[in-house]
Amino acid sequence: MLTLGVGLIAALCWGIHDICVRYVSQRGGILPALTTVLIVGSLIMAPVALGLGDWSQMSARAYGLSAASGLAFTLACVGLYKSFGIGPVRLVAPIVGSYPALSIAWAAASGQAVSWDQWLAVFCVIAGVGIVGILTDDEDVGGSKRAAMLWALAGAVGFFMAFALGQSASQAGSEFPVILVTRLVAVGPVLVLLFASGARQMPARSAWPLLALMGLLDCVALGIVIYAGGMPRPEFAAVAASTFGMITILLAWAFLRERVSPGQWAGVALAFAAIGYLALI
Repeated sequence: MLTLGVGLIAALCWGIHDICVRYVSQRGGILPALTTVLIVGSLIMAPVALGLGDWSQMSARAYGLSAASGLAFTLACVGLYKSFGIGPVRLVAPIVGSYPALSIAWAAASGQAVSWDQWLAVFCVIAGVGIVGILTDDEDVGGSKRAAMLWALAGAVGFFMAFALGQSASQAGSEFPVILVTRLVAVGPVLVLLFASGARQMPARSAWPLLALMGLLDCVALGIVIYAGGMPRPEFAAVAASTFGMITILLAWAFLRERVSPGQWAGVALAFAAIGYLALI
């Protein structure tokens, strides 16, 4: 199924982005880094949306849903950055990656037929991601376990709302304008938080190339999931995208020589077998 394929591309982008988040969140200010990433992504998206987007299709409802999606994406990003800054990955990754259950529930509530085997496959994806995260041998960073879990839960709720609202906006309007409006709105609350916290120092110049890469990856991933709103079963794109935490660990195994245990391989197999099953039905 095409929506699963584009969701996996989004997961790959966020997987690479996630490795960068783990580095940035523990070595510098979260809000300056997040602000830079969101602004860079908006600058990348602006010429595409202005040049290729059909702005005449953007109704008041499409603008409203896009703005709401942007606010939700702010919550998702802050939750993700904060939870990964506190850690450990094995604790927060499964919580953040649990949002597909909410996406499928939303689809069912919106009138989409969701069969029992589709529900089972979705929970197998979540379970596979959870197994990989739980078995990750990652050191605590001295933060509060409860705080990490609450921020991770906020991230999960934020991702669910951002994807659901963004896909609804793309159905009511035009995909590229929706993506740009979503990103621009997401920048606003982060700037408010940045100035309210007093953390106005820009990231070190040496970090700018990494933050620019993160902005590009984040822009592509979010854009893909929102663009999937015009495809059949758009909620499945969110399901596939939820494997980003597992993709991060696989990338670390492939390129950074980090160990992947037999139990983690089992989690990977479970998640991708479930995604394959969803693609066949």
